[in-house]
Amino acid sequence: MVRKPVMSSISNGGYLQGDAHGHLPSRGSKHAPEQGKMVLKKKITLLRGISIIIGTIIGAGIFISPKGVLQNTGTVGMSLIVWTVCGLVSLFGALSYAELGTCIKKSGGHYTYILEVFGPLPAFVRVWVELIIIRPAATAVISLAFGRYILEPFFIHCEIPELAIKLITAVGITTIMVLNSMSISWTSRMQMFLTLCKLIAILIIIVLGVMQLIKGQTQHFRDAFSGNDASIIRLPLAFYYGMYAYAGWFYLNFGTEEVENPERNVPLAICISMIIVTVCYVLTNVAYFTTISAEELLLSKAVAVTFAERLLGKFSIAVPVFVALSCFGSMNGGIFAVSRLFYVASREGHLPEILSMIHVRKYTPLPAVIVLYPLTMIMLFFGDLYGLLNFLSFARWLFIGLAVAGLIYLRYKRPDMHRPFKVPLFIPALFSFTCFFMVALSLYSDPFSTGIGFGITLTGIPAYYFFIVWDKKPKWFQRISDGITRTLQILLEVVPSEVPTEDKS
Repeated sequence: MVRKPVMSSISNGGYLQGDAHGHLPSRGSKHAPEQGKMVLKKKITLLRGISIIIGTIIGAGIFISPKGVLQNTGTVGMSLIVWTVCGLVSLFGALSYAELGTCIKKSGGHYTYILEVFGPLPAFVRVWVELIIIRPAATAVISLAFGRYILEPFFIHCEIPELAIKLITAVGITTIMVLNSMSISWTSRMQMFLTLCKLIAILIIIVLGVMQLIKGQTQHFRDAFSGNDASIIRLPLAFYYGMYAYAGWFYLNFGTEEVENPERNVPLAICISMIIVTVCYVLTNVAYFTTISAEELLLSKAVAVTFAERLLGKFSIAVPVFVALSCFGSMNGGIFAVSRLFYVASREGHLPEILSMIHVRKYTPLPAVIVLYPLTMIMLFFGDLYGLLNFLSFARWLFIGLAVAGLIYLRYKRPDMHRPFKVPLFIPALFSFTCFFMVALSLYSDPFSTGIGFGITLTGIPAYYFFIVWDKKPKWFQRISDGITRTLQILLEVVPSEVPTEDKS
């Protein structure tokens, strides 16, 4: 069953309708559009799906500062165990999403699954906080890392001006937005190239580490479980950092409708990606410890740079470039995924109608892509990015936990539901417990910031009743809203899209 939109359908004739040939007829045209053609095309193959997941998970963290885990475990051996366990638990979450993505073949990820199981209010709250704060701030943060490291080779002996970082960051964000607006194929190809670059960088680090091990550089692994005694209370915090580093395995589910043969490719892409990322993360940390001690790693501002300087000499200047490309890949994957979230939320009536329209010739969700642009730029130049993300870091795990708990609910509520891919129940049960544990950990470790985050999240409830439930808005409000939508539709050359045939109820 596909839930009907809570607002009137966008394709009921209220706006200009396009046809399959990319024509946008005039308002008074008597020619009916060719139905069922204006949909996002299935252009995500298995390889492209893998590149989206890997390219989004692996950002700057593994190259710059993989020390949150070590800092809270206290020993090399325990940190490597936590990295491995976090990869395994993340794989459990990914497998749960693989089942959700094959039995609910709609794009939108967390939002769609929460909507199907728990109804419109929690789903709206999820997309509300994502739109107004989380995604613009997260995009700006990873983009700032891109701006800083792409400029670093030009400012080797001096500090990089903050204005220069922000300006080049703005150029990077604009490039990503334009790319995602113009072509799904080119977006996917760019993601594959960027993913290849970051895997090459990680492979270089791993190969250097293996060479060090062959030379007998194992001194930092002796007594691997002795050293700084970290309190057992800090282990959950180490686990939190590890899980955050693996976050991103769910992004392919945001665009399920565009995946070729999703029943096969979604589970395969998720499983292959998580195995690759887990192996890369663990072996990269092993490689670091062949050359850098635990104390030096904690003091280093950029671990991969320190590692490369000791083993590659002048060639270490290439590391910031690889880091910048890695950040660019995370930016690209994040924008691709979250634009589908807004697109589906609009199609369900939870966001303005314009966001569920697609370009008449390029078949991209143009409005859903660019809606983040002004908010991201405002936060880039004027916002307290890290403060906002600290306030709302718990929200990601809360809603992912709800979505995975929904899988268990569906098993009992709809046992006859078609499930091409099915996981044992202990997998979603363990993962959803882990997510709720991390939310509780946030409350325990930083009750003030988490409390503010809860307050910001709860603003979605009055917003839901004002924008969605209240259907007796003044006529002047409706006229202005419709006028803005039609004007934007003409300027952007977009038309209402159809729900893919296989997803209609």
